[in-house]
Amino acid sequence: MNNCNYIGGQWVQGKGSIVNINPSDTSDIIAEYSSATSDQFEEAVQSALHAQREWEKVGIEKKSQILIKIGDELIHKSKELGELLSREEGKPLAEGIGEVARAGQQFQYYGSECLRLYGEKIPSTRPGFQVEISREPLGVIGIISPWNFPIAIPAWKAAPALMCGNAVILKPASLTPASAIELTKIITNQDIPEGLFNLVLGSGGDVGNKIATHKDIVAITFTGSVDVGKKLYQDASPQLKKMQMEMGSKNPLVVMDDADLQTAITCASNGAYGGTGQKCTASSRLIVHEKIYKEFVEGLIENIKNIKVGHALDKGTQMGPASNQSQYESNLNYVEIGKGEAKLAYGGNPMNMRTAGYYMEPTLFIDGDNKSRINQEEMFGPIACVIPAKNLENALEIANDTDFGLSSGIITQSLAKAEYFKQNIKTGVATVNLPTAGLDYHVPFGGRKASSFGPREQGTYARDFYSQVKTSYINSGSI
Repeated sequence: MNNCNYIGGQWVQGKGSIVNINPSDTSDIIAEYSSATSDQFEEAVQSALHAQREWEKVGIEKKSQILIKIGDELIHKSKELGELLSREEGKPLAEGIGEVARAGQQFQYYGSECLRLYGEKIPSTRPGFQVEISREPLGVIGIISPWNFPIAIPAWKAAPALMCGNAVILKPASLTPASAIELTKIITNQDIPEGLFNLVLGSGGDVGNKIATHKDIVAITFTGSVDVGKKLYQDASPQLKKMQMEMGSKNPLVVMDDADLQTAITCASNGAYGGTGQKCTASSRLIVHEKIYKEFVEGLIENIKNIKVGHALDKGTQMGPASNQSQYESNLNYVEIGKGEAKLAYGGNPMNMRTAGYYMEPTLFIDGDNKSRINQEEMFGPIACVIPAKNLENALEIANDTDFGLSSGIITQSLAKAEYFKQNIKTGVATVNLPTAGLDYHVPFGGRKASSFGPREQGTYARDFYSQVKTSYINSGSI
């Protein structure tokens, strides 16, 4: 057990035990951690309130330099921290290293954006008056982050929060605390007020609920499941908190009859099985024109057969294990459900590897019905289903027939079809001849329907959540 909660500028030990297990090798215990106590949580909030008032007075150049330094250090340590991330989350080492580097790019980007927090000065409709529009910090921000991107998602939330002059209380997923601890060390090693950034470990039912209900936490940014998001919103609503939530998905990749077949197969495989399918942007529904349906399925199965499943740290691993036992069991349960709804074309079985872990084969169902559970519910595993479509209109109808609307894609060589798809797909992100997964850090990210709630994340659009707008009127004619 170690000091793993960072509160008011100090590392402190909490209560109980959170065991961090390597999903690639369940005999490998990374460490044991403790949850923040109620008193420690309250101390975190009070220290954040005090530090935020100090931080908002710091000049933009110093803020910029601090955030860029955080980004630089993350990139410098990306290999070391990427190995730790892959060890505790299960994604292949190259992806772990890449995630840490991406977190660094987020801080570098928002460090630069510190210098561009522009307002506006415009004429009033009334003669002799001027109007100024400016942005101000919100106060203390609660961040609740998931286990599938344990450094990148906290980074893309914390960086704009700090840029806009706010204090942060981060509650990471209990499954991946080590990555959050290393991120906290790098952030708090900078010249920032004690208490500006706090790390509180614990369950959603305990610490998450405290974040939702504490009157001095004025805004919450959350990434996780729809059910947890709804509960969080319900708990936070009496306090009228500002909310930003990224939740579930059921992303379609549409493959038209004029598609380059190899591009379609590569995009489908990368989107469905990259990160073991544990991405909110994963392609779980492959909607394929009936004219090339058979050829696509045959090619995709050959591709899947060559995916190397293995220990996250092994050279050449392309798909790691499920990140935890609960997700692994859920995946296998969906395989059984899928057998009653579609044809199992490949995979679906647990795998025995050189180490005990949560390994399973990449899994493909075909001849699916979009109304079935495996095509309506977010599985969050390496499972995809191919659904036939008659034409583009039929494909769009199927693609939009879901409660979610995060990411989507089309594979086509027709500019007209691509444009029509982009205009008519009901998602926040759309791709053309690319996987549905894979994001730039300087542009907005978010979805529609049950996938997202509140302002967009990332890019300059993040300012809409992490700051509040003030409109000032000046009677310049009376001076």
